[in-house]
Amino acid sequence: MSLRVFFFSFIAFVLLVSCTNSHLNSGQQAQGSGNEIRNIIMMIGDGMGPGQLGLLEDYARRAPNSVYNGKQTAISKFASEGVVGLSANHPHGSLVVDSACSATQLATGVASGSEMIGLNWQGNSVETILEDARAMGKATGLVSDTRLTHATPAAFAAHQPHRSMENKIAADMLSANVDIMLSGGLRHWIPKTADTDKAVQKQLSELIAEPSIELESKRGDNRNLLLEARDRHNYQLAFNRKQMDRVNKGKLLGLFAGSGMADGISYSNSKTAADRTQPSLREMTITALQLLEQDQDGFFLMIEGGQIDWAAHNNDAGTMLHELLKFDEAVAVVYDWVKDRSDTLVVITADHETGSFGFSYGRHNLYEARKLPGEAFAGRQYRPNYNFGRLDILDKLYAQKKSFEHIWQEAAINGGGEFPTAASLQSAISANTGFEISLEQAQEILEREPNAYYEAGHSTLSAKTFPKVNDFKQFYVFGDLIHLDLIARKLAKHQSVVWGTGTHTHTPVQVIAWGPAPVIEDYSGFLHHTEIGKLTKQALSN
Repeated sequence: MSLRVFFFSFIAFVLLVSCTNSHLNSGQQAQGSGNEIRNIIMMIGDGMGPGQLGLLEDYARRAPNSVYNGKQTAISKFASEGVVGLSANHPHGSLVVDSACSATQLATGVASGSEMIGLNWQGNSVETILEDARAMGKATGLVSDTRLTHATPAAFAAHQPHRSMENKIAADMLSANVDIMLSGGLRHWIPKTADTDKAVQKQLSELIAEPSIELESKRGDNRNLLLEARDRHNYQLAFNRKQMDRVNKGKLLGLFAGSGMADGISYSNSKTAADRTQPSLREMTITALQLLEQDQDGFFLMIEGGQIDWAAHNNDAGTMLHELLKFDEAVAVVYDWVKDRSDTLVVITADHETGSFGFSYGRHNLYEARKLPGEAFAGRQYRPNYNFGRLDILDKLYAQKKSFEHIWQEAAINGGGEFPTAASLQSAISANTGFEISLEQAQEILEREPNAYYEAGHSTLSAKTFPKVNDFKQFYVFGDLIHLDLIARKLAKHQSVVWGTGTHTHTPVQVIAWGPAPVIEDYSGFLHHTEIGKLTKQALSN
């Protein structure tokens, strides 16, 4: 199915579900005591547009060996019982949004500017829904599998002119007094002397007590925000699963990686390992709910599946599928927690779509003719003109052994240097994806060219050379990471997958709202993220 066809099919689905579910939620509300919302849970699949959601549902429902084994995804359960809408997400004055601006608009209900955190488009601070909840006496929480100071969680608890200011964002988040914060990103919470001072290293090692986390600081000062969190703000600290599990009440700051947490395939490969040190998104969600539900005034909780976006930026369909599965595990925890309640609003959405992802049909690997039993084919065989995508592709995507990033690292090691050789890259791609590319194709992935968009001092465009992209090169911006997108180009034929960009698109994204019918009915239709933010803030004050 092309992305265009999926998009219009999704609109039809929205209209059907929205009409049907008014009855379902009326029944749900009848079991409760009113429309008062005590708790709000917002779940954001970063980069999870209609195409990404279609991949998850296709895998769950149609993959020959789907791990769902005939069961619904948790996202589809919420969609079946709630209302479904579409939301545009553009920033003020531009067509395409980034995560910081989009999350700010969801958090505040106010139009924001590109790459701003917690500000309106004019650059003024705006109260977020998390801050509103805190002012009402409710508990608050932020959970992400990226970094705590990354764009999406930051937008709910910080106010800065640019998303890159993660050290200041960390200080903002600490001052915001969020009860539960669970994610990666330790590097923005430890002093810069962690890189050089042995006494500081010893102190941090004893405090963290988790040797798998690298003590590398990204701060420009010597503030130790971990000690400030513990000694001034009464946080309990956790840096691995066991430490997190020991906390059964009170405030908790959990930082489980120096930067981003384990990617979806790495998590899938280690899910059942007894020695897995990092908690999963599912496990962090369980902990957050167990701690937040103890507040008699209720709570606000934002949960982000942030690495869906990272995989899509790399045009890595296999890893993206695993990220979607990881996110749906967390959604399942929330569903089980709320399914018998009438005092909780759940909003599931995305900040934007990433990659312009979709399955597509083509002229390669055409089908063999075959007989069909229907009367229309009594005198002829069935043979479509094009390859419309075989269902076993879904199983092959799930079977990918490593993310493109880790495939690249493996190839570099086996190539004996910082960069792979064509031979080592060809071998690593074949071994980890199950798809073959030629030596010539591997060499093309490694090619470089002068950076046509060079800008001195720019965060990503200051390199004199870039990986060679033959089409739409202006939409591939992240330096050497573009080599990963080029792997995707070589696998596209085998996967029946197309990508349009290495960045974001303006594609409207799905919004699923679950809760009392009078509260959720306005989430259906075609909205903008500022309207989603306003509706959710209104629900908080009901």
